[in-house]
Amino acid sequence: MPQKRLTVVVTRRLPEVVETRLSELFNVKLRTDDLAMTRAELTAAMAEADVLVPTLTDQIDAGLIAQAGPRLKLIANYGAGVDHIDVETARARGIMVSNTPGVMTDDTADMVMGLMLAVMRRMQEGLATMQEGNWAGWAPTAFLGTRLGGKRLGILGMGRIGQAVARRASAFGMQIHYHNRRRLRDETEEALEATYWESLDQMVARMDVVSVNCPHTPSTFHLLNARRLRLMKPSAVLVNTSRGEVIDESALTRMLKAGELGGAGLDVYQHKIKGNPDLVNMPNVVMLPHMGSATLEGRIEMGEKVIINVKTFADGHRPPDQVVPAML
Repeated sequence: MPQKRLTVVVTRRLPEVVETRLSELFNVKLRTDDLAMTRAELTAAMAEADVLVPTLTDQIDAGLIAQAGPRLKLIANYGAGVDHIDVETARARGIMVSNTPGVMTDDTADMVMGLMLAVMRRMQEGLATMQEGNWAGWAPTAFLGTRLGGKRLGILGMGRIGQAVARRASAFGMQIHYHNRRRLRDETEEALEATYWESLDQMVARMDVVSVNCPHTPSTFHLLNARRLRLMKPSAVLVNTSRGEVIDESALTRMLKAGELGGAGLDVYQHKIKGNPDLVNMPNVVMLPHMGSATLEGRIEMGEKVIINVKTFADGHRPPDQVVPAML
């Protein structure tokens, strides 16, 4: 007698090839639109699913997990970050959580470099001038930015993405510095030609550019608070492609408005959807709508990881990308 197929509920639209493969393997309930599920819809989904496939737009907190049906045994997150899921409560309820690490490393690192270039070379100002039809012709002193070569880059979080940023920035001639929860192995540090700073305060005070590449956890919430931001050089640039909660966005906004920072390149925001409206029209701030991992190749690979995690679970084994509280 064939084994009953798992019921898998997917909370957002995924690339067509991913949805098709999921449908071939499981009893899948897909979204017909690309809007985030309401809390009521999430509650209903968790009541009927064996496996839930959420994204970062779904807040899976203790209250929702408490209402999960007895069948729900795996939350196979579509994405690497799991700060929107109460992993500890899920584990206590016997629900495993998996994610999709390592897939978006190169795409996000590319975006870090793109934001650096956009801010430091004033691309947004140049683009706006052209779009508004206000270009009066080339001038020796127009749109003067700063070059990347020779600048000190401080990477906050030297995991996969941080190291990928380091390799790219090194090719631009930047000097690599980093602060991490744990120091890298000697051979990795030497290969990256990276200088380790045990003190985050001391690092940020000396950098020309700071790139945030650490996850959002309770210990990293507002890690770059008002006090630390004030340590940065007035000419320094801050780039964040990780999570908005790592930076005190209100303090950052005040400093940018006051001319106390050189600029910022932001792909994520503390207030998820629109970010701080005061940042929108600043000429030295480049804001993107969380595009760091937005490549077709990357999103398909994320889906493939979800499929592997769910299929492995369906076969009675631990998902290869299981997340446990001790990892956070």
